Order: sequence, then C-alpha cells, then structure tokens
Amino acid sequence: MTRQPNIHPRIAAIEQQLIAWRRHFHQHPETGFEEHETGRYIVEQLQGIDVEIQHPVAQTGVVALMSNGDGPTIALRADMDALPIQETGDVPYKSTRDGVMHACGHDAHMATLLGAATALDQLRDQWHGTIKFIFQPGEEGFAGAKQMIDAGVLKDPQVAAIFGLHVWNYQDYGTVGVKPGPTLAAADEFEITVTGTGGHAALPQQTVDIILVAAQLVVALQSIVSRNLDPLESGVVSIGMIRGGQTFNVIPTEVLLKGTARAMREEDRLLIKARIGEICQGVASTYGAAINLNYHDSYPPTINDAQMSSLVLEAARVVVGDGAGPPFLSMGGEDMAFFLQEVPGCFFFVGSAKPEHRERPAPHHCAHFDINERALAVGASVFIEIVQRIMPGA
Repeated sequence: MTRQPNIHPRIAAIEQQLIAWRRHFHQHPETGFEEHETGRYIVEQLQGIDVEIQHPVAQTGVVALMSNGDGPTIALRADMDALPIQETGDVPYKSTRDGVMHACGHDAHMATLLGAATALDQLRDQWHGTIKFIFQPGEEGFAGAKQMIDAGVLKDPQVAAIFGLHVWNYQDYGTVGVKPGPTLAAADEFEITVTGTGGHAALPQQTVDIILVAAQLVVALQSIVSRNLDPLESGVVSIGMIRGGQTFNVIPTEVLLKGTARAMREEDRLLIKARIGEICQGVASTYGAAINLNYHDSYPPTINDAQMSSLVLEAARVVVGDGAGPPFLSMGGEDMAFFLQEVPGCFFFVGSAKPEHRERPAPHHCAHFDINERALAVGASVFIEIVQRIMPGA
C-alpha cells in the first residue's frame, strides 16, 4: 500500500519548485567535470539564500556554507553529473542534449539539496551550527568526491559528519532505506590482454589458441567468488566485454577482456584483486600464452557509520513512518564512499518508483529512466530532520 509521507511544511510549500529544478537539470544534462552550466545554475538558485558560495570547486563543483551560531559543522551532499546515454523516454522534460541524460537521479539529488538549503535558511531558529551544501561533480566513474576532498571541502570548518541520499527506483515511493555498515560495493575495473601465436584454425597445433585461453580465464575467474569468498559475504566478478578475432577460420594473436570486480568488504576486494592476478599467471603458464592484467582500483565500499545511520533512521521515520527500514541492496558502487572514509556519516535511499513501474522498475542507467518526483520532497524533509537532530536549536 502506498504510504503518504509527512512532508515538512517548508518543503511542501516549495515542492513544485523542487520539481521545476529537477526538470531543468534533466533537460540540460552534463557529464562528469563538464557540469559548467549546471554549476552556474546552482549558484543562481542559491543567490536568494544567506550562504557563502564557493564556485568552481574541483573544476565544476559548488559548495554553499550556511552558518547559524555555535554548533557542529555537517555536510549534505548531492552529485551533479549525467551519463552518456541517449534518452528514449517520452516526457515533457526530456534531455535536450543528444547522447546525454540524467539516467541515475543526480538531477533529483541536486533539486533535493537546493530544496533543503532553501528550507533550512528559513528555519534558523531550529538549528545551530554550520551546514556545507556540497554539489559534487564527476560521480559516474570520475571519483569526483575524492577531488572535492583534495580541494578541502571537508575543512575550514572541519566537517564532523556527512549525509547523502540516492533516489532509488527499486523501492516504492514513501520508503526510505537505511543500513549501517557496508551499503554499496567497492567497484573496480580490469582489463586482461591475452596474446599468443595465431594461425590457421585447421592447424591449431601450430598456434597458442588464445580464444581457448580467454574462455578458460572467464570460467576460472568465476571460481573466485564461489570458492574463495566467505559464502555469507557478497562479491561479483563479471566479464562485460570480449574482443578478439576477425573471421571464422583464423586463430587470432590477441584477445581483450574487460570486466568489473565488486565486494562489500575491503578485505574481500583485496582478495579478489589478488586472485585475478594469480589466475592470470596460472592460465598463462598452463597454456603458454602471455597474459597482461591492468587492474584499476576504483571506488571503495560505501560504509555507513552505525551512530549516524541510527540518527538517519529516526529522521526518516518522522517522514515515512514504518516506510523507513533496510534498503534494497545491490552491488553498485558510489564515490560517496570517499567522504565516508574521512568522516562519519550515512548514505541512504529514497524510494522513487513510479506506480506504473512497481512490477518492472525503470532501472538506473537505462535510456528510459524516470522517477516519481514526489520523492524529492521526501528526501528534502529527511535532510531537515537530520539537521534538527544533529545540531538542534535553542
């Protein structure tokens, strides 16, 4: 049954503005570290609020500092970048840029954070301290969070806790997912190049058949999760691309494989990385091929602080009641992980499935991705409740 959230009155009053912001961002998407227009638009929307604005930060990011007396400093974060995807959905606010769309919800995150900033500026009698509103570029594979950290966004003043949200089409509207500990996976990338002696397919004894070697690699790599990880823990090794050969009767000299390795725990991430290298060496030795592994450490696991997660769960219950609970989990990655390595905090999920997508969600990163826009008000209301709990007013 659809829950009717308890939207904060200040957010309810500007809900249509939140939706308008989201639709503007959706119509004008920009990919990682290309968010120049997006950043300028955010700055324009913040002009009517009593904040100190820093822009650009880490190339295209925006930080707005809102102070109100003595108290802790916390950060609220939203990501800004879109994806290189051609939108196929038929909506009035469809992307106006060929080959680029907000297919993950970052447009919603920015609108939600703008809404929270607008409301918190009007609620200064209910909180004391300093809030940093962080609009971060380059989440989609560019590690923009790390660049923001390197630029000093967690300092001057020092941030004591950080919070972020993600609209989540795998949960119904009126729900908020919160979980302490590992919440999203480490998400690494790797390339494996297999080289050998090519030749005629009718004379395989004169070759080192690297198609066979590549096939053995794919099978062997699957043993890492099934036979090396604790069965009660989660891990993924997936090959997403194999490229090699040009015709049916020639054994090629090179095959390229690309894949991803994911784990919820750092120790499992390191184990998977080590075993991929060992398997590559073993298969190369067994078949007489040359195998080169290029492993790229990407995002670490997203690990929520237990105390901060408890606080967010309490805040979420004010807004959605028993709709607050464990999230729908996936092995996706998120560079919010870098912030959470530096300071305690919590990354939570706001249910955003449209009613017509209940049985078959419009998944994130798909060309017809869209959300239930009422989720914006839910997320902004939870942000307000978090602030009021961690830095209460007089």
